[in-house]
Amino acid sequence: MANSSHDLAQRLARQAEAVCRRYLFAGRREGSYWRVGDARNTPGRSMFVRLKESVKGPAGKWTDGCTGEHGDLLDVIRESCGLIEFKDVADEARSFLSLPHPGPETDRTRSRKPGAPSGSPEAARRLFAMSQPIERTLVEAYLRNRGITALHGIGSLRFHPRCYYRPDDHSPTETWPAMIAAVTDLSDRLTGAHRTWLDPNGFSEVSLGRAPIDTPRRAMGNLLRHAVRFGGAGEVMAAGEGIETMLSLRCVLPAMPMVAALSAAHLSAILFPDTLRRLYIARDDDPAGDGAMATLIDRTQEAGIEAIVISPRLGDFNEDLRLLGIDALRAASRAQIAAQDVARFMELAA
Repeated sequence: MANSSHDLAQRLARQAEAVCRRYLFAGRREGSYWRVGDARNTPGRSMFVRLKESVKGPAGKWTDGCTGEHGDLLDVIRESCGLIEFKDVADEARSFLSLPHPGPETDRTRSRKPGAPSGSPEAARRLFAMSQPIERTLVEAYLRNRGITALHGIGSLRFHPRCYYRPDDHSPTETWPAMIAAVTDLSDRLTGAHRTWLDPNGFSEVSLGRAPIDTPRRAMGNLLRHAVRFGGAGEVMAAGEGIETMLSLRCVLPAMPMVAALSAAHLSAILFPDTLRRLYIARDDDPAGDGAMATLIDRTQEAGIEAIVISPRLGDFNEDLRLLGIDALRAASRAQIAAQDVARFMELAA
């Protein structure tokens, strides 16, 4: 039957190399095969996909020499996109093949190994693993357009060119480019991921570079008490809500370790490293930010940690950076941090 799993797999096999270039972009072609780390698009060479039919077998079939796993290109789509239901896999395959999407009665259940539960830490780890470094990608352009130029030590951020987005349970799945941020615990174990879907048409003062969708930012996994981290833990650290907020402050305090907790509620609950002696709280100018600040001050006092609040002149530090300029942000930050930390953490920004 047209659009059955068998038919879709055969159609994908006819375009095997194009499929690999889209969904296994961490690998590369080697002769008649595509080599990559695994079906989740991890860099490496242990998995090979046959690109052309030969005496060894049909095109589109793959084998992971490390694990012994094998399958076809529908399995590649499922694993690389972190999908669970076959309907979603089939929808993505049809989109790639430019085929119409039939009614639900034409979808066929397909025997497969269980995928990671949607929104779970494992799903977050798969999403981050299948993403790529941000250098020369839309993520780098997005950050620079928001005035963020201190892009050192940001391995916690990656780029996914076709990250899935579903407005609600009753809407079709869409794909948008996205910035993927790793949420980690104090041992650097990935517990979740944050997605910022981006506008492929670039930056505007209205969207600020985010995709024109209802909820361009979503998190998944285990977030409570954890954060997106920039720099290793030490005696001094800055903590705030948003990724762009903390990266903006990092432009004028480039040597200071920082964490983004992703929301006011999560900020108030972050875990403190054992080494921490002074915490700078990057306050957002709103009631939720004030509440998180008060809770953090109480918690730091109980832990014997000095807390110093840094406040923006506008709504947040990215607004300060974009609208007032980096010199104004540097001057305001210098006036709010401890004197001994100026030379220690601001010298690279001078």
